[in-house]
Amino acid sequence: MLDLKKIKDEFKLKLGKKLNLSEINQIKSDLFGKNGHITLEFKNIGKIAEAERKNFASELNLVKGELQNLINIKVREIENIEINEKLEKEKIDITLPERNFIRGKIHPVSQTIDEISSIFSEIGFSVAEGPDVENEYNNFTALNTPDNHPARDMHDTFYLDPKKEKLLRTHTSPVQIRTMLNDKPPFKIIAPGRTYRSDSDQTHTPMFHQVEGLHIDTDINMGHLKGCLNYFIKEFFEVKNIKMRFRPSHFPFTEPSAEVDIGYEIKNGKIVIGEGDKWLEILGCGMVHPNVLKNVKVNPDKFQGYAFGIGIDRLAMLKYGIKDLRAFFECDYRWLNHFGFDPLDVPTNYRGLSR
Repeated sequence: MLDLKKIKDEFKLKLGKKLNLSEINQIKSDLFGKNGHITLEFKNIGKIAEAERKNFASELNLVKGELQNLINIKVREIENIEINEKLEKEKIDITLPERNFIRGKIHPVSQTIDEISSIFSEIGFSVAEGPDVENEYNNFTALNTPDNHPARDMHDTFYLDPKKEKLLRTHTSPVQIRTMLNDKPPFKIIAPGRTYRSDSDQTHTPMFHQVEGLHIDTDINMGHLKGCLNYFIKEFFEVKNIKMRFRPSHFPFTEPSAEVDIGYEIKNGKIVIGEGDKWLEILGCGMVHPNVLKNVKVNPDKFQGYAFGIGIDRLAMLKYGIKDLRAFFECDYRWLNHFGFDPLDVPTNYRGLSR
């Protein structure tokens, strides 16, 4: 908490000075860049004592929102000053046609990743990252995937060498493997990122985004998994009640495994998440297979836990009414202008920006 207060006070002091846009952008990078102070604090949530995580995450989100608000206000002040100076110095020829003004938008995928990270940070998850180019062991073998599994075939996976030792990761599960190999339990992480599979139609693309979660400790069970997912789904879709069922399934890396369905209904031609007599599959999950724990040198007799995987693009499609997954990657400015989020809007809560 002291570090957060120090960060907040330090940057509030900086933002109180006379600055130009270049200096503002440097402050944004120092705070929210890949190695920024706030970004690193989010990544380090998992290292904080469990009893203090929730309060720390809440305080961190408040500090993040306050600093973003101050930066947005400062940017507007600078822009207004520049406009007023130009009005005083320049003579405007009102006979000329007006110039087009284009403001960039935050992509729905980026917005959704930010929302997901914020929600899970509230219940003690930290964010872990890994490379897009993976080795075969981390992507398949360590995850208990048999040699003859269809996912290993050339028509499903993008291999980068003839020996099939290097590939584009097919899920973000290798981040879980890297985390467990490089550290000691307990683990409580989410791993959002790009993934790649040889598939393309209205609901599949060769590259897509996925977030996986992992919670390993000495007393974790399916009840914890259900509670975690129930909380996330209600918070993400902003509904008070949710119908949810676990349907038995099979994944090599979990046992038992389940597909999670949520209730919905159709109103005025739109999907409404929550109560309803229809079911929609939304993610896969299960208890981490003992073989996976053995592969990362974690004792399965002492530790156990759950894992889950969610398609980020499909969550965005459901929440924001986007019908074709391919549109996410077509770089159509008209589409982005409609579904994107205004970066200058002030955050009203920890879930991100308003459209």
